[in-house]
Amino acid sequence: MRNRKHVLCIVGTRPEGIKMAPLIKVLKREPWARVTVLATAQHRDLLDQVLALFDIEPDVDLDIMKPNQSLPELTARLITALDGTFAELMPDIVLAQGDTTTVMTAALVAFYRNIPFGHVEAGLRTHDLGNPFPEEMNRMVAGHLSRWHFVPTERSRGNLLREGISDSAIHVTGNTVIDALLEVAERELPLDVPLDPSRRLVLVTAHRRENFGEPFRAVCRAIRQLADRYEDIEVLYPVHPNPNVRATAHELLGDHPRIRLCRPLDYAPFVEAQKRAYLILTDSGGVQEEAPALGKPVLVLRAETERPEAVDEGVVRLVGTDEARIVTEASRLLDDAAAYRSMARGVSPYGDGLAARRIVAVLRDAMQPEANAGLS
Repeated sequence: MRNRKHVLCIVGTRPEGIKMAPLIKVLKREPWARVTVLATAQHRDLLDQVLALFDIEPDVDLDIMKPNQSLPELTARLITALDGTFAELMPDIVLAQGDTTTVMTAALVAFYRNIPFGHVEAGLRTHDLGNPFPEEMNRMVAGHLSRWHFVPTERSRGNLLREGISDSAIHVTGNTVIDALLEVAERELPLDVPLDPSRRLVLVTAHRRENFGEPFRAVCRAIRQLADRYEDIEVLYPVHPNPNVRATAHELLGDHPRIRLCRPLDYAPFVEAQKRAYLILTDSGGVQEEAPALGKPVLVLRAETERPEAVDEGVVRLVGTDEARIVTEASRLLDDAAAYRSMARGVSPYGDGLAARRIVAVLRDAMQPEANAGLS
């Protein structure tokens, strides 16, 4: 097709790779779109794993990650590197997902370059700039610089309307994470971690910056208490490589016979771990979206969440980082079958697996109206 539009899709971290992969794959089938994938590699190894799973190879790789990088240093290097790349590529559209420093700087540089920016998974808010940090600020900045806001839910739409975003710029599409999850969950893939099938699996992910220090130590103590109290459970904790997380996790949990600490799992094995889990403890945003769709109760190790829909549905519960509360809430689900069933209902408020197609339809209408004939 003549006059194809150049769409630049940016990914920096593993969650971005997961959530952008369905969109990239759908866009590449569109005759009106010429797609370039740019990896900032804000998270190097974790991003590479998930892109390989979805058979996506970046066309441009900024390889921005450095050990123990500070936020100001990362932000400055991203702005400079992205600006030079945008100047060279001159895309018609820039797309990025979520709330990382990669997304915020991509939106800012697109604004400076007068390039329309589409924000995937827009409108999430805790209404507390310090929680999560710096993600709440990142998504607010990206949101107010976007041409298109692709929101997962009506609640996210309402957040943007209250901030003065035009209703015509907001599109409720569902979340592309469910597109990715449903594709991968259909596969039968090995977990590659030795587990005892006779025990109930408690899956843990914990890595949030705002929980570093004593809050994270309290989380680890609670996990150990649960492992001591329930001989019929086994804990699997894929530990984030950040030294603030790794050192504490190994100090407080590393010697327990029924707590398995392992490196971060690739996305497919992690989905398999979620499928096998009896209960999930997490401070991850993506897990709050994925686990309810798989029928797994989730206790969120945060005081606030920008994903309240699953809390409202009763399949996710906020427990924060208080040691006693984590133990109490987890024990209730481990002891009380009725309480467990009430949270293990397989409710998915975040999508139906068609979000990427809806996003592409909006872009097709905006950028290539004549391409609509015969396409759906």
